[in-house]
Parts: sequence; C-alpha cells; structure tokens
Amino acid sequence: MRNTSHHISEEPPVELQRIGDGDEQAFRQLFQYYSPRLNQFAYSIVKIKEAATEIVDDVFIKLWKQRENVPSISNIRVYLYVAVKNSSLNYLSSKAHRQITEPFNHFDIALSREQAPDEKMISAELQAKITSAIESLPPRCKMIFKLVREDGLRYKDVAEILNLTVNTVDAQMVIAVKRISEKVQAHFTAFPRKTAKK
Repeated sequence: MRNTSHHISEEPPVELQRIGDGDEQAFRQLFQYYSPRLNQFAYSIVKIKEAATEIVDDVFIKLWKQRENVPSISNIRVYLYVAVKNSSLNYLSSKAHRQITEPFNHFDIALSREQAPDEKMISAELQAKITSAIESLPPRCKMIFKLVREDGLRYKDVAEILNLTVNTVDAQMVIAVKRISEKVQAHFTAFPRKTAKK
C-alpha cells in the first residue's frame, strides 16, 4: 500500500448537501480545498498561469450557479477534474482554432516540486535522478503518474478523467515506475561496494 498521508483524501471537506442548500461558506471551503490542485492540472494543459486560474474559477462559478445539482454528484473530485480538463481543452481549441484529437500526447506536464517529509531524506543527487526520470516519461505517462502519485487519485478516477481504461492507466503506471526504478538502480550501482566479492 502506498502512503497517502499527504494526498487529497477521498471525501470532500464539506457535505455537498450544504452547497445544494446555498451555503456559501461550504462552497468556499470546497473551492479552497480543490482549487490548488485543479490550478496545477489546468496549468499543465494550457501552460498559462492566468488562463489556468480563470478556467478553474469558471468551473466553480458554473458549479455555484447549478448548486442545486451538487448533492447528486457521486464523485465531486472526478467531476471537478473532468470539468477542468474539458474547459482547458476548449480553451486550447479556441486559441488554436482547431480540434485537438490526441490532447494528452502533446503536453509537457509540469510536476510540482513540493516535497513530502520522506523525500527530504533522499539525497539531493538521487532526488535529481528521480525528477529527471519523471520528466523524461512520455507526456501521457507523466500525466497519469502525476495524477496518481501527486494528486492521490485512484486508477479508476484517472481513467474516468482522461477517458482511458483502467488497464491503460495501470500499464502506464507500470512503465513509469519501471523507468524511474531503472534510473534509481543505475544511481546505486554507481557507488563503490564496501566489500569486494570473493
């Protein structure tokens, strides 16, 4: 089991019924809870900070306007990610005046550099190797790795957000972990052995 202590938990921070009833404070809590990750996600697609912020704000404005429907949303986190993904792709489509067919094959996903406490214990050199390995992953593979490892989403949720099968998400994670492991192993085999082999 992976450590999920620094990941977003499954449950939203407020009862969705409160938002449905027009509770502005509950809505504000929901926004503050999810918007940082959603901003990162939007930015990884559109590559413009101001546009990413605007996209996320618009998604929440639309959500507030349709607040009576909020309690019936079965997974608010997946709902928000899908909404942000769709709005980001619409933004790119209108900006480029063309339809994007294979969106996640064109993005260079920016991973956040926020370190968990256990990562701070890893040597800077090794951390650089891991970061380099993640950065060298194919774009879709890196997107999936980011959503699973950084944003704490389940394979099923990632599959739903990116319109993929769970098997594809699983296969991409296997590739990501294998490539990162290979780079890390190369780092360790570079160290001299303490005892000579007999």
